[in-house]
Amino acid sequence: MESNGESHKLVFEKEGVYLHTNAKRSNQDTTIPGFIRIVERGGEPALEWSPLEEARGSAPAVFYTKKDGEGGEEETNFDPGYEPDWAVISTVKRERDHTPVRETGQWGSFSLPLSELYSLRRARFSLGRNFLVLTSRGGHPLPPLHFHRGGTMELLKALQRYIILAPSPVDARLFLAYPHDSGALSQSFDELQLFEEGSSDLVSRFIQDPYATTFGGFSKVTNFFRGALRPQDAALYPRSNQDSHGPASAEEEPGFELITCGAELGPRPEVQRGEPLDRWEEFLDPEGRVSDPQQIKELIFRGGITPSLRKEVWKFLLGFYPWNSTSKEREDIVRVKTDEYFRMKVQWKSVSEEQEMRNSLLRGYRSLIERDVSRTDRHNTFFSGNENPGLTLLNDVLMTYCMYNFDLGYVQGMSDLLSPILFVTQNEVESFWCLTGFMDLVHQNFEESQEAMKEQLLQLSVLLRALDPELCDYLDSQDSGSLCFCFRWLLIWFKREFSFEDILTLWEVLWTRLPCPNFHLLMACSILESQRGELIGSDHDFNTILKHINELTMKLDLQAVLRGAEAIYLQLTHCKVSVLQTHTPEDPPRAKGPYYGGADSRAAYLLVFEQAELPVKVREVLGLCPPTSSDDDTPSSEPSETEALLSQSQAEGATAAVQSGISCQPKRPPPTYP
Repeated sequence: MESNGESHKLVFEKEGVYLHTNAKRSNQDTTIPGFIRIVERGGEPALEWSPLEEARGSAPAVFYTKKDGEGGEEETNFDPGYEPDWAVISTVKRERDHTPVRETGQWGSFSLPLSELYSLRRARFSLGRNFLVLTSRGGHPLPPLHFHRGGTMELLKALQRYIILAPSPVDARLFLAYPHDSGALSQSFDELQLFEEGSSDLVSRFIQDPYATTFGGFSKVTNFFRGALRPQDAALYPRSNQDSHGPASAEEEPGFELITCGAELGPRPEVQRGEPLDRWEEFLDPEGRVSDPQQIKELIFRGGITPSLRKEVWKFLLGFYPWNSTSKEREDIVRVKTDEYFRMKVQWKSVSEEQEMRNSLLRGYRSLIERDVSRTDRHNTFFSGNENPGLTLLNDVLMTYCMYNFDLGYVQGMSDLLSPILFVTQNEVESFWCLTGFMDLVHQNFEESQEAMKEQLLQLSVLLRALDPELCDYLDSQDSGSLCFCFRWLLIWFKREFSFEDILTLWEVLWTRLPCPNFHLLMACSILESQRGELIGSDHDFNTILKHINELTMKLDLQAVLRGAEAIYLQLTHCKVSVLQTHTPEDPPRAKGPYYGGADSRAAYLLVFEQAELPVKVREVLGLCPPTSSDDDTPSSEPSETEALLSQSQAEGATAAVQSGISCQPKRPPPTYP
């Protein structure tokens, strides 16, 4: 293939890479399909994008060149007849007779020599596809490239043939581009003045002794070069700080972050499950107070509750009864709550048909509840049959909840949360107030914005990336890195994945909030890791991965998943315990009781935690440090994120420097639990 007399060598090509011309709408009219390529032109590699219709045509029309080029005057071309939501600012050579970027109102192709690539940012919409934002050394952001069919990881690996992509130590989505030139890399270290002695031989010393070089030189900078000791195929080369002469970063876009774990996780400990709680009276004092609520929770976390005690204990776990209430106080609570419940029930019961005809909201709730009740756990004898009173109770409790919570009302899936509670309590009033306690934990899952669900999928991605980067990379390559196939798991706490009896055990374990409030995310990690061999070892794509995950329903071993989730928690929070306690991989620590011992072991684990270097995001998910208040942590909808990113392409001076990191100190030692 020839262009302008220069030979072309195609190194990499990927179809299904789109430009979005409108930040607020994404459809056939506002997306331009095309190809992304790495092409060698006269020995110089370049990254090129061209529309699909030009795939077999000539070379790209727009060339990004050096500011101090070897000839030719630069100019900036705009199309005055068309102004989209964001514009491409393109630099071309006068002496080249190329077509302008948007001469006919269409978005043109572009080519960027890899020597002129300054940085790239890899991100993902909260529940969508990957995209890349590239910035040239001249400070020109290129239009974001949207990978509708995956392939960002393959592109990054192909780029490594020509340049070093150094992940930012404080923003794992941002990569800075360096040539394969140890002198240039050493110069950037010199500018940082991280080493008192000369650093001309820094790269060679790093290759020969990475541990000594890294920890010796970067002791001045907290968490700098974290992850640099990973193998080159696991991380995109050792991390280096940016060139101080490069552009500075624009506002970060929210989305799923590429999190890697720089700490040594060590062996995963073996975990033993215990027997269910089968004693209750002995934990009550003479006035009926629970003498040791923490011990009760620990026993429940370790083994669940025997069926005969669930009706009583669940009311404590779900907040209907305070843990410190006496028997007399609980009797008063039942009386007051019963009156309150029936006052709310009368509100919707007394609405006439004529009134309801003018109340579309109530009419909609009633219709949706009736539809969901008719298909909720009908295999269970408590809800089977057309005239079953259990169905009536299910309907009435959900309708009354609409009166209790006008803002939320009823959302599909809430019947799944109520049915096990109603089955255990077999009491309308008690099941209602237990449902309100459960909804206090998960009500955000059902909000229309789905921000909480997006946040949980983000947190799950963070955990899985720390545990198994290879599995995450594989899912990314199949356009499944958003983990949206786990949506149902998190929405209704695995209600459809396990048998009805297993759900009773699982939920009472999760209601203890031990060992951390996000234990359900560790459950999801445990399930995904159990399927690792099947996922990576087979020729799966997005559809078959989704199919495989859905087919796990009723095939999972709950006790094995619980053991795996707890072991993951211990491995992450005590990632260097094997060093400080002189355990070996052949003799890992075993979970036997609260903190595996008394005060001495508690102090040892606290020391381990303070020395570990888990990424801040991972520690936040595990509850080991308070969450940061940055707005970037909250996923936004696709249009708003697109608009923010595409606006970067309109500012010629947009910058991409690494923002300063946020330190995170533990607010408390890891929680005590069995």
